[in-house]
Formats: sequence, structure tokens, C-alpha cells
Amino acid sequence: MTATATTLLINSADIVVTMDAMRREIRGGSVFVRGDAIETVGTDADVAAWIAADPVARTPARTVSARGCVILPGLVNCHHHLFQSLTRTIGTGSGLGLFDWLKKLYPIWAELNPDAVYVSARLALCELVLSGATTVADHLYLFPNGSRLDDEIRAAQEIGVRFHPTRGSMSVGESGGGLPPDRIVEDERAILADSRRVIEAFHDPAPRSMLRIGLAPCSPFSVSPELMIDSARLARSFERVGLHTHLAETLDENRYCLEKFGKRPLEFVEELDWHGDEVWFAHMVHPDTDEIGRMAQSHSGVCHCPSSNMILASGIAPVRDMLDAGVKVGLGVDGSASNDGNHMLGEARQAMLLQRVGWPGFESRGDRMSAREALELATLGGAKVLQRNDIGSLEPGNAADLVAFRIDGLEHAGGQSDLVASLLTCAPGRVWLSVINGRVVVEDGALHGIDLGPLIERHNLIARGMLERAGVA
Repeated sequence: MTATATTLLINSADIVVTMDAMRREIRGGSVFVRGDAIETVGTDADVAAWIAADPVARTPARTVSARGCVILPGLVNCHHHLFQSLTRTIGTGSGLGLFDWLKKLYPIWAELNPDAVYVSARLALCELVLSGATTVADHLYLFPNGSRLDDEIRAAQEIGVRFHPTRGSMSVGESGGGLPPDRIVEDERAILADSRRVIEAFHDPAPRSMLRIGLAPCSPFSVSPELMIDSARLARSFERVGLHTHLAETLDENRYCLEKFGKRPLEFVEELDWHGDEVWFAHMVHPDTDEIGRMAQSHSGVCHCPSSNMILASGIAPVRDMLDAGVKVGLGVDGSASNDGNHMLGEARQAMLLQRVGWPGFESRGDRMSAREALELATLGGAKVLQRNDIGSLEPGNAADLVAFRIDGLEHAGGQSDLVASLLTCAPGRVWLSVINGRVVVEDGALHGIDLGPLIERHNLIARGMLERAGVA
């Protein structure tokens, strides 16, 4: 099968999970793709009849049988740090909390260069795509040694993933009361100039766009209030440029904001005009009830990163409360160095399990989180967080992003009562088929046109070099 096709029919799926307004799950389902868009979705019989009604225009160039599979909308990863795949396991094995972990990693990340950003993005995106991700939002917030956002954009375009890179920034170093070392922060005028450059060079607000830019001052403890304000103004001067930052991730951050600004993190950024549909916060582990209500009212989004929050002992985000209040919530793998993995389906499973473990006061409730709710977070939820109504569901006119997971193997044996739930209740698997923007990117569990062996070797060589230059090898 070729990697691209003008028309593509995927049929005979055990179940097609549409995530449409009716949340249809179609047994014996088909999806017909034309170009970069979905043209029709239905039962095998209905789609076959639709093709037969106009065979000249509708006979597919390629047909793929998805028998033994569940088809989902492509998974949406709303928060990541692709470069951190170079520094997995540092500090996470010993149980460091966020601030101590960052202090340990900053000197190593200072050794990044353009090749390191490109290769790490390429590797991490391959890992994400194989886990079911078709859309990825990344947060690159330090640019040493000539590194640019362009370096990871090139990697994403080569792989063919739908990409939302955010031009991050750190401008307040240790000498100014911030957390990062002074040598890796940037001048704020240079940050804003480069932010404008990448928007003008790369941002595409059109429907089914493959590339949209966001602006992402890193956190309240690494940038100034003035940069937050100026970044928001700049983003809002363009169409559909997002605003993103880490917020309320740890109790240490709450204490920092109270001591430095006299306000809790959300109140602090709200006063800087950081609220609204274009804004989404990574983590949001420690909001109170009133803050959850304010986020719902302002339509601000939250990216839940369960594995990272667990491995850095940040806490359990009150996702159930946020969803019940109407907050937009999506999922993120977060940086590989605070997760040590890039598995989007696995992250959905972790989100489901973590909400079942318990948020204080929830012990007696029976509606913790279902598998379908977690899958919705990973699809529709992420689409809403990224201000997209053209991904996250399988319905006519939407972008042709879909993934198929096999449910006829060893891991799912005996899970026949609920094949959809088995994607998360059983061990999460590697994607069998991935179609992004109408292009087959993964087939039979393998990436098209990418030899992972040399990529992994090159990636590890760069990682070792960074450790050596930082004096920690």
C-alpha cells in the first residue's frame, strides 16, 4: 500500500468510535476519506451502498480492512516538551519534586543545540504517533546555542503529524528571583520579536490546518508579568494563535505566587488577561472550587498530565470536578523527562486510573471516570482545548485523522464484552494503523519511511554528549 491515496476506504472495523454529537459506536464500521477530509462514516453496508450509488466518483483508490480493530479519532496531545526525550530518568528515579528536578535538569538542557532539538523532536514524535497521537502541541521554552522553534517544526513536517508548537520563553533567572539559571533566560524584546517571526512564518489558522503556533511563557516562576501581558497582546493580534503556560502544578508554585505576587497562580495570570478560549494551562493540579468555576466561565482550557504529576509527586488534579463544572480538559504526555514515556493511549489509561484512585471527598462516589470519558479527553477534549472543531471526531468534513488499535491479540483476549473499554482497561497497545490528514503514516504497526534504528542511535549519541558537556556523565 502506498503512503498516500486520493481516496481511502477503511472498512470491516469491529467498532468505529465516532465521538460525534451522538457518540455513535458503529459495529462493522467503515470510514471513507477523500484527500485530507472524512467524506462519510457508517456501517459497512451503508458505506458500500453509498459507494455503489456513484461508483465513478466514490470507488476508493485503496481499501484497508480493519477487521479485529477498534477505530478511534486520532488522539490529541495538548502538552509536551519533545526535547526532554534526551534526558529521561534524570531525577525521576530518585523521586525529586518539580523545583528540585528542574534545577537538576536546567544545566543539561543548556547544552541543547539545533540538531538536538530536531532529532529529539523527530524521535519523540515517532513514539507519540505509534501510541495513537495524530495532533501534538509542544512547548519549547529554552533556545540555547542557536536553537529555534523551526528545528522541531521541520521534524513534525517530515513525519506528517498535525502540529501545534508553542514558542515558549524564560526571562527571569535566579538573579531576578526566578528558578532557571541566568545563562538560559532570554531578553524579553528578543522573545517577542522571535514570537512574531514564527507566527508570521508558520502559523496557519485555516480549517484542517497542519500547523498552528502558540505563545507560551513558561511559568510564573520563570517570566515577568510584563512578558505575560505582551505575549497575550501579540497572540491576540493574530487569528487562532493560542496562549499556553504551566500553572498550579505544585503546592510549591502556589506558595511562590503567594509570596512573590500576593496571589494564587490563577488569580495572578487572570489579572494579566490570561483567560479565554485561546488560553490553556498545563497541569492545574491545585485549583480550588472557585477557580474551577472561573475557568469554566472564561472557557479557559486545562491539559491534564497524569503520569508527570505522579512521577514528580505533584498531586492528583481534580479532573472529575473540572469536567462536572464544564471546564475544557484535554490530555498531555508532558515532557519525556517527567514521564519517561510518550504513549498517548497509555496516558488516557493513566487518567482513568488516577481519577479512580481518588480525589479528597470522592471516596463514596461511583462515577469516578469511565474508559469512554478518558478516551473523550484524549480526542474531543484535546480538540476543544486547542480551539479546533475539525479534529477529535470522525464525521464528514473533519480532518482525516484516525487510528486503529488491534483488539484480537493476546492482551485483549477475553475482553469481548466491551471492546472499546478494553483499549484502556487492558494493557495499552501500539497503533496498528494511523491516518493523518488523509495520509497513511503507520501501517501494520510500523511507521512509513522511517528507520528507527539509526534515529535512536543518533538520539542517544546526542544525549550522551549533552551529559558530558554538562559534566554529569
